[in-house]
Amino acid sequence: MWSRIIITLAIGALIFTSCKTKRKIAMPSPDTPTEISAASAASIKTFEMNNLDFHTFSGRAKAKIEMGKNAHDVTLNVRIERNKAIWLSVTAILGVEVARILITPDSVKILNKFQGEYIAKPFSYIYNYTNRGVTFATLQDLLMANVSSNLLRTENVQVASATDEFIVVGIKEQLSYQYRINKENRPFNFVLQEVGGTHNLEAFYGDYAKTVGYNFPRNVALNIVGEEVSLKVQLGYNRVAFNENIEMPFSVSSRYKVIN
Repeated sequence: MWSRIIITLAIGALIFTSCKTKRKIAMPSPDTPTEISAASAASIKTFEMNNLDFHTFSGRAKAKIEMGKNAHDVTLNVRIERNKAIWLSVTAILGVEVARILITPDSVKILNKFQGEYIAKPFSYIYNYTNRGVTFATLQDLLMANVSSNLLRTENVQVASATDEFIVVGIKEQLSYQYRINKENRPFNFVLQEVGGTHNLEAFYGDYAKTVGYNFPRNVALNIVGEEVSLKVQLGYNRVAFNENIEMPFSVSSRYKVIN
């Protein structure tokens, strides 16, 4: 069970593998680019300016992972060196580390300590599961609750405003997306799906709190529902820090079985 959860967390949860769309989103047509209005362009610039501008991030969260009828309570440690590496450590009951994950713009490495297995793949490995439009930067923005400048750099984007939120919808490289953004110009909901496909990921961000000037959500939820997997991940951060020195230990002893 842990092996499947770890692989799904590292690949499925982070890059929305093999999932069915839960709802349709009104998107601009990918074949007819629309001109971005001055108001929309100004709003997008404001959203980007409110992204977290950091060098390093470290956080510890109590996490609940639900996969089908099985639920597990774990502790998740997240460390990010901006644009260079994302490091994840999963600790289960009694403080036993069951997995360690290291993602860079070039590679994905998974250390399954529970079953003594090691997986090392180029970052392009994820394209076996999803569109090539998903990048390391997209994943980094997802974890940091930032709007993706890469996704927003498209003519197929629209911005609408309501009483207490903004809604951004767009298409970039056969990926359609929707952001719902609060009055502090920070997203509280993000949906990403493949145009014409069934792959889908939805993220929710809540309980924003400022830490040394960084407005970061203490509660994060990822929801994935598909034919072969039903996965929900709920994170409740009890510690976050920015721009501190961090380490990302990742050593593989000879006892680990290499999985190709």
